Amino acid sequence: MSPDNTGEQQAGRFGKGRSGNPAGRPRGARNATTMAAEALLQGEAEKLTRKAIDMALAGDTVALKLCLERIYPARKDRPVAFPLPPISSARDAADIAAAVAQAVAAGQLTPSEAAELGKVIEIYIKAYQTAELDDRTARVEQMTDEELLRIIRKGESTPPRLLTIGPG
Repeated sequence: MSPDNTGEQQAGRFGKGRSGNPAGRPRGARNATTMAAEALLQGEAEKLTRKAIDMALAGDTVALKLCLERIYPARKDRPVAFPLPPISSARDAADIAAAVAQAVAAGQLTPSEAAELGKVIEIYIKAYQTAELDDRTARVEQMTDEELLRIIRKGESTPPRLLTIGPG
């Protein structure tokens, strides 16, 4: 084997970011098996559904399960009735988080429901903090230089002194 070939083989057939099929699969292209199954079932969906229902009513448990799964799918979420008071401070958010923890301890909420509520509370807090910061920034930007200097001086414990060097 020549050294020229080994370097190319070690680097791989395709360079980084270079596809073997740059055009790729066309959008909307479908699997041939799926298309064949759809062609076979075309016009038969109503008859097949009726047959599955008849079999389920006759006691076929597999058909019954299939029909029930279509009518009433497995529930992934449920509405949670948990009042969230307005958040106007970090203290409010801490109180709400404590109330959610107590609801979990009392069995009123599942831990996963509490986690989802925690995400809602977190988003609300971030939005509140962003709005509050935006309001503060707008107020500071509207102040004149004199007002800003007065605020700065007001925070100082002693008036500013001039520093003199040399005999005074």
